[in-house]
Amino acid sequence: MGNDLLFNLDRIHTTKLGAERIKKNLGLNIVDVIAWSKQKIKNANHTIRKGKNWYIHVDDFVFTINAHSYTIITAQKEKESK
Repeated sequence: MGNDLLFNLDRIHTTKLGAERIKKNLGLNIVDVIAWSKQKIKNANHTIRKGKNWYIHVDDFVFTINAHSYTIITAQKEKESK
């Protein structure tokens, strides 16, 4: 599962643009996007690795994290299945 990701939680980071994208996509009004994201990732409902990325499902969000650099690429609200 996401044991490797959780073991490397301290390595998770993003770029300035990435932080802005996460805030916009999730409608957040917070200062420390990384701390908020790490807390969410710790409480993940489902974690899967596909190719070079981790996909972390928590609450109604999906985080995409590069599996080698531990960079949060983006986070989005999950699409509702019909």
